[in-house]
Amino acid sequence: MVNGMKIYTRNGDDGTTGLFYGGRVRKDSDHPSAYGDVDEAQAAIGWARSQVDRGSEIESVLVHVLRDLWVLMAELATLPENRDKLEEGVSLVTNTMVEDLEKFIDSTSEKFSAPTEFVIPGQNPTAAALDMARTVVRRAERSTLKIQTDGSYVGPYLNRLSDLMWMLARWQDQGSLSAREIEIDREV
Repeated sequence: MVNGMKIYTRNGDDGTTGLFYGGRVRKDSDHPSAYGDVDEAQAAIGWARSQVDRGSEIESVLVHVLRDLWVLMAELATLPENRDKLEEGVSLVTNTMVEDLEKFIDSTSEKFSAPTEFVIPGQNPTAAALDMARTVVRRAERSTLKIQTDGSYVGPYLNRLSDLMWMLARWQDQGSLSAREIEIDREV
């Protein structure tokens, strides 16, 4: 038991799940698939956070993003007919949230010279974790397309978030190898 509350409800034993503000859908339908992919992205970003120093600038950015992803998942877990019940910045992604990511990207880009060609990932654990988070965010972005409604900022947010993860990874792995620098041993 968690604080005297059972973690299981048995409500989903039939393969369905409840949505925010009502409605039940199959667990493999578009809404749970989309917010499930965002949940994976959140976990991947959390893993990247575990690789950085507590209290650092990069941790602050990642914590900000992790909080935003709860908002994004709430929006994705809501049927279009209940969208009017969502609250900006609490359960509905806003343009300001997208603009905040752009500010983080711009600020990070001022800290180093970004590579101009493909790089080999894995220069260090932090950069590798951020690159993994970037790819999971990209998948989440693709899976949310099926359920996004007109006027939603979910797509732009996830698009900027993957850009931010790329930028943070490059900042952390300064001096990464470019794809051109790697000599391939054709005899392996």
